[in-house]
Amino acid sequence: MENEISRFIAYLQIEKGSSPHTTDNYAKDLQQFRAFMAREQLNDLRTITYINVRTFLAELQQQDYAKRSVSRKLSALRSFFNFLVREEMLETSPFHFVRTPKLDKKLPKFLYVEEMEELLGLPDPHTEYGRRDRAILETLYASGMRVSELVGLNLASLDLGIGVALVFGKGAKERYVPLGEHAVEALKQYMDHARTKLLGDPSNPALFINSKGTRLSDRSVRRIMDQYVNQLSKSRKISPHTIRHSFATHMLEAGADLRTVQELLGHVNLSTTQIYTHITKDHLQTIYNRAHPRA
Repeated sequence: MENEISRFIAYLQIEKGSSPHTTDNYAKDLQQFRAFMAREQLNDLRTITYINVRTFLAELQQQDYAKRSVSRKLSALRSFFNFLVREEMLETSPFHFVRTPKLDKKLPKFLYVEEMEELLGLPDPHTEYGRRDRAILETLYASGMRVSELVGLNLASLDLGIGVALVFGKGAKERYVPLGEHAVEALKQYMDHARTKLLGDPSNPALFINSKGTRLSDRSVRRIMDQYVNQLSKSRKISPHTIRHSFATHMLEAGADLRTVQELLGHVNLSTTQIYTHITKDHLQTIYNRAHPRA
């Protein structure tokens, strides 16, 4: 099975353009299923049946895996076995009749406009790292891009003259996103006064640079966020993705239509974007309850 897993992961990376986060998780899920096969003395993928799959799912349930985790593991295994069928290594997939558990709707966390303004004002504009961090936060909020898209930006990705950035999203899809005047100004300050001081190799095309002079990673951006969130003294968990959720929520609250927000976020399906309409309804209800004397 190890060889088949390697081929499948290569297929995800090269043909599907899946993110490193997805491929890493899928690889772990497949190794977990491989360990299950060893325990059940199943030595051939062709012998896996629907009953074996149900036994594996029962194990996950006994181990108290969340529905969302089970759903992802099923997605990984279903994709893997479909790949094997497509490659004519199997005739049918044992996951064909397995249903994905129905997930509870989980509303994304977001910051109110005032909270977002407070967060954006925390980085020190007089230091190299402060200028970089402000540019990061302003860019995330102005564009709604994913943190993986942010760290993938190069100098050539930007056109600050017209205030846009070219980002590479999921599935190797490109899209242009607007940056807005605050993000453009923060990026100019960073590029003019900080980036060259942080840079190691002058030929490095990366926009955002870490303390070692190389491209900033997803994990580093999360650590930077944690640093400023601690200053905000917020008890709830706030991540770079929270800024993306805040961007979408604030756009819809200000009157942007759903299709526009879908395009800006790089969502393939409108249904993915529609989750934010639930947030705005909750927000309106909260304001009503707070403001109306008979609420």
